[in-house]
This record gives sequence, C-alpha cells and structure tokens, in this order.
Amino acid sequence: MRVLMQRVSEASVHINGENFSNIKNGVLVLLGIEDSDSQEDINWLVRKITNLRIFGDEEGKMNFSLSDINGEALVVSQFTLFASTKKGNRPSFTKSAKPEIAIPLYEQFIKSLQSEITTEVKTGVFSADMKVQLINDGPVTILLDTKNKE
Repeated sequence: MRVLMQRVSEASVHINGENFSNIKNGVLVLLGIEDSDSQEDINWLVRKITNLRIFGDEEGKMNFSLSDINGEALVVSQFTLFASTKKGNRPSFTKSAKPEIAIPLYEQFIKSLQSEITTEVKTGVFSADMKVQLINDGPVTILLDTKNKE
C-alpha cells in the first residue's frame, strides 16, 4: 500500500458538482492499493498516520500527531499512486489492485483508521470521478509505502 498524506487546514471531495465530504484541520490521505497488500499493511499505515508528529506545537515545532490534536481524516482511493512511467508516455497501472481486491482493503483501511481516531473518517467514493480540493498546511506532504518500511 502507498499513502500520500498531506497535512491540511481544509480538504473536500466533490462528485458530480456536489460536495460529498469535507474536513478542517487534519490529513488528506490518498490511498493506493496493490494485489499483495494485507491487513498487516493496513495496520502499519494506520499507526503511522495517527502517530506521525506532523502538527505544530505552540512554538511551531512538529510535536503533535493527528491523535494528539483530535484531527480529522479524509481518505480518497488513488490507484494512480502505483503508476509505472518507465516505458512510453502513457502511465501503466498494472500494479494497482483490481476492484475486487482493492475495495475490501479500502473499506478495511477506513474501519481501522476510524477505530484509532475520535473524529469521523470522511471519504470519497471508490472509483468515482472526484474533484479533490485542499489547502495544504505547511506544506507538509509525506509518502508512506508499506514495502519500504525501513
């Protein structure tokens, strides 16, 4: 699994011109899933997302985690995180999991994240054409990959 996590002061998902979900202070989580991913990958990512100290204290130092600030989370499926651009000019997405594998893992990821934070986890809609808006706070953007834990 890959996550592109962005610290945001606000973020939203619009589908068909309608506001589907939005958050204020927290993280936008773009989630990519591949065939070999498992509950172990979910557990590792959820721990990282909730415990990484990326929020500022009173001196502006990154000393607080999402859990510490009772921040919000918006999770959006993002199969393009596994794009291969080695050959040609059109990205290949063959490493991205097919929906029959990805959807249950996406749903389990949301459940697992929800069990670790006090605010409601907001989402997009799997495989929908979404417009994602955000105000990246910092900017702070972190890439997490469960295949590169060390």
